[in-house]
Amino acid sequence: MLFLVAALMLLGVTLGTVAHAPLGLSAVAAVVIAVWLGIFALRERHSRRRASH
Repeated sequence: MLFLVAALMLLGVTLGTVAHAPLGLSAVAAVVIAVWLGIFALRERHSRRRASH
């Protein structure tokens, strides 16, 4: 339960920050995060394929 409360508070702080930031800055941050997650996913997939052989 405490974890859920902490997660909701963190989400509120994050969304509050995005609401006050300019739209362009929010879009750039979203693209950077998406690229970062995509690279991470590709690296994980590649390392799992190599480990399974």
